[in-house]
Amino acid sequence: MKPLTGIRVLDLTRILAGPWTTQTLADLGAEVIKIERPPVGGKGGGDDTRGWGPPFAQRTDDDPHRQAAYYLGANRGKKSVAVDLKDPKGREVVHQLALKSDVLIENFKAGDLKRYGLDYETLSAQNPGLVFCSITGFGQTGPRASQAGYDLMIQGMAGLMSITGEADGQPMKAGVALVDVLTGLNAGIAIIAALYQRQSTGKGTVIDLALYDVMAQSLANQAQNYLVSGKAPGRMGNKHPNIAPYQAFAVADGYVLLAIGNDNQFANFCLVAGLPELPGDTRFATNTSRVAHRDILIPMVEAALLTKPRDHWLAALKAVGVPCGPINDISEVFTDPQAVARGLVQEVPHLTLGTVKTVASPIRYDGQSITSETAPPMLGQHTEEVLREVLGESVDGLLNEGIGYQSKPS
Repeated sequence: MKPLTGIRVLDLTRILAGPWTTQTLADLGAEVIKIERPPVGGKGGGDDTRGWGPPFAQRTDDDPHRQAAYYLGANRGKKSVAVDLKDPKGREVVHQLALKSDVLIENFKAGDLKRYGLDYETLSAQNPGLVFCSITGFGQTGPRASQAGYDLMIQGMAGLMSITGEADGQPMKAGVALVDVLTGLNAGIAIIAALYQRQSTGKGTVIDLALYDVMAQSLANQAQNYLVSGKAPGRMGNKHPNIAPYQAFAVADGYVLLAIGNDNQFANFCLVAGLPELPGDTRFATNTSRVAHRDILIPMVEAALLTKPRDHWLAALKAVGVPCGPINDISEVFTDPQAVARGLVQEVPHLTLGTVKTVASPIRYDGQSITSETAPPMLGQHTEEVLREVLGESVDGLLNEGIGYQSKPS
């Protein structure tokens, strides 16, 4: 049995931060009910990311049930229920689901759910054990509380782009929606902690998570560097502000990453690289002195590494315990023997596609992967199943009135 078996999560989120949270909760065993917009005129509807492609997983080019890879990457293990929150009967369905759920997670603008009667105050009065998690760009308070926030915006506004990229180049974002992913992880931690607290108090809580706050906190040592020194860090390319040498280096046939974290590793590197005199030089004897004299040290290291190919350096440095590695593209990541041995790619059965590949959860308990074996759902795939479970016989009338949308795969 998985740790969250028996926990029901009502998921009113879309895009990435919220879905990333609920995918993790689903992997951990929770029943996740994803509420989505029904299509209009047979088109659209659902989580926006269903259409964020190419690439799409599909059977044919005109497959009406195609799903974007983006959507498939964050919605494993869930049940999709398509009801219209603008319809009073649709709101009532979601209200009833909330009363029978342990967790509700949403990423509407601050205060938006109050107009639907789905805010924490309203729901907790009838379901006091409800853990209610709100994810917004800037949180429920402050002058920006009503402002929408997207990952790219927050990477810029919360400082990440100011320290990412070459010193003389354009500020750069991370290659993935890192703020959303980090927020999703923080939300998962907060929800699980709230469920643990509920065991002793019997009461739920409201969780306020802001993308801005998460990104600022995730600046880690860079944020603390500023708080200690009063000087805002800048862009340094692949260099590290506090350690040297710790960056990418060109070699005879490509690049290697060198991650020297202590003086012993530096001494071993110098022996392999043909620079045995450097550890005894006071300018390079300690990490502090190496950082201070980085501009002198790095050209020496660069010149030495250019003399031989990547595989030579990787083997030679590994043999003496110096941390180093290649720069792999994503195809190389998943074909690496380590990834294969760990089962990082898993195939799960899918209603229309046969199977889809998914990246396994990194969490393992007792050596076993917790990855859900249920594929990301089609839009409204579980509408009737879930509503019948919650509303019983009364669901027939609602379905006949078109309150819930059920996908019809061919």
